Amino acid sequence: MHQTELVTVLKERREALGITQAHLAELADVSLRTLKSLEVGKGNPTLETLAKLIEVLGMELKLEIKAPQHDK
Repeated sequence: MHQTELVTVLKERREALGITQAHLAELADVSLRTLKSLEVGKGNPTLETLAKLIEVLGMELKLEIKAPQHDK
């Protein structure tokens, strides 16, 4: 999932739960400025920031790394 897709999913989840940006920022201990930047696609969040937001939103962050497959 690319960052833009991730941001869209987070924003949609926040809105579905009826949580304002200010409230989410407070609950996740993230600055409101950071959250607003992220939601308009201008932020570059750390994994720590993403983990905080995702936890508050009741979601799970899964990092998957795959080696390229080579044809035999």
